[in-house]
Amino acid sequence: MIEPEISLAFSVHSKKGTYALLLGSGVSRAAGIPTGWEIVLDLIKKLAATNGEDCSADPETWFVNKYNEEPDYSNILEYFSKSPTTRSQILRPYFEPNDEEREENLKMPTQAHKSIANLVKEGYVKVILTTNFDRLLEQALEQVGIRPSVISTQDSIKDAPPLPHTDCLMIKLHGDYLDARIKNSPKELASYNSELKKLLDRILSEYGLIICGWSADWDTALVSAFERCKNHRFQTFWTSKDEPKANAERLINLRKAEIIKIKGADTFFKDLEEKVISIQEFNRPHPLSTQTAIATIKRLLRDRSQDIRLHDFVTELVEDTYNNLSPDNFPIKKNDAPISEDTLISRVKIYESYVERLLNVMIAGCYWGDESTTNLWVKGLQRIANSSGDGEGSLLWINLRLYPALLLFYGACLGSILSNNFQCFASLIHHVWVRLGIEEENLFYYMHEHNKEPINNDAAQILIGGEKMVAPLSIYLFEKLREPFREYLTSEIEYQKAFDRFEYLLALIYFDQGLKKTQHYTDGPHVWGPVGMFAFRGAYNEHDYHFVNANISVKITEEVVRDRDNWPPLKAGLFDGSAERFEKVKAQYDGFVSKAYSARHPVL
Repeated sequence: MIEPEISLAFSVHSKKGTYALLLGSGVSRAAGIPTGWEIVLDLIKKLAATNGEDCSADPETWFVNKYNEEPDYSNILEYFSKSPTTRSQILRPYFEPNDEEREENLKMPTQAHKSIANLVKEGYVKVILTTNFDRLLEQALEQVGIRPSVISTQDSIKDAPPLPHTDCLMIKLHGDYLDARIKNSPKELASYNSELKKLLDRILSEYGLIICGWSADWDTALVSAFERCKNHRFQTFWTSKDEPKANAERLINLRKAEIIKIKGADTFFKDLEEKVISIQEFNRPHPLSTQTAIATIKRLLRDRSQDIRLHDFVTELVEDTYNNLSPDNFPIKKNDAPISEDTLISRVKIYESYVERLLNVMIAGCYWGDESTTNLWVKGLQRIANSSGDGEGSLLWINLRLYPALLLFYGACLGSILSNNFQCFASLIHHVWVRLGIEEENLFYYMHEHNKEPINNDAAQILIGGEKMVAPLSIYLFEKLREPFREYLTSEIEYQKAFDRFEYLLALIYFDQGLKKTQHYTDGPHVWGPVGMFAFRGAYNEHDYHFVNANISVKITEEVVRDRDNWPPLKAGLFDGSAERFEKVKAQYDGFVSKAYSARHPVL
């Protein structure tokens, strides 16, 4: 199973700003900050000493017997002084370092506080819940230039910014040490006011949670907030040094939380920061921007005296991309245990960021180039198709390694078709090979084999938002390629037509290969072919399903009738260069689509 620490890092990165922190006393403990109850007991001892008594054996019982009430901050401090200033001075030594403590880095922001501050600075964390009274996290945030909005009293809730509009909202559930109204006794921790309840309910429902240093043993009102939350959108990660106790275990089960075993808050948050920033680095654009790369390839294609420079430019870009796609950057799991949706989405986005420049360059090259540059794109695509290496592990991760090649294949082929460069289109289909040990397979046909698809149907459904649709990968690629093709097809309708025509031609070519293998030229249902969005646009009759996007089929038929063997795809050698052969393949494929897809499928 994928390590929960890795899953957490991918989740935080891919859902930026949607994970809130819940920090308990364990986070500040390493800084030498005592817990609230430890401070209460120490104050009682000092109060007893002023009365000439020793209560070290049982301070709480001594206080109850002496004053006939349960101890809490406010009433204990009242016995010391009526002055707010004096009471504040009494509390400061528990939270602020003296010179000796400062030299030992006590009561100062720890590595955990600093790593959290860095995650906030990068926008990955925007909401922090804490039961701590200290200001160590505020100090760490200020050191990186962040001034958090802090809620520590009932009054401050009213002035808080809306959750979606805050850079950092810190909710000090039990108050601030400089305010004597802090909550600490069992009675004070038993309930929250209505405003705080509403805010908590929203956060626990709308945000994922990372819980650290909180035992769930004493904070009754906070536990109740968890119990009220029946639905939550994102995952909960619960860190623990030891086995969670009964109350924590109950909440873990309630939230279906992922447990992460840690050595301490410092190492946990430092490790999380490093992993998230590493993923962020994978996504960082190359200094040579995409637009600069596009301009460069266009300039080199215009000046044929620059053929050597053109070759070197493309080869260098391919090699940079190849190295970024190294298996070391994309480890595969050792089994087929479930992979979280966030992890899948994040890995796909990283792949896309690595091939972005090459994708745009290949689109421009296949659009503006001619037959003399075709070999550049064939060699480049083949290089990327063989960047994944060997290895055993999760089938999803192994197959996903071909996704960069799939994306480049789609971009290059569509670019070729738009400029009627069908020689390049045919070469990309027939002359790119992927190595499988000592064997080689044609990339185009291999990517459509069962259990070999770079992105299977279930994974594609996740990428388009989880909605159950037919042809989900077609939907995703259609949306993904829209921006790279905007300068070539500014009209949305024209882009849709071009994409559908391209996928339809791909499907016919694949179907033709299937017919060749089976020789069932009159028995099409024995042959399978890929089906894209093109098959589900346009008119729809729920009682009599038919090939709904008839415009593609009719237009292509008209072209072939007019041009016969001079139709550009046939002149490039597709369908053996025969109009008669193409018409047979097309008729059987159209029949396959009409029979295989019934009215129960949704219309796209």
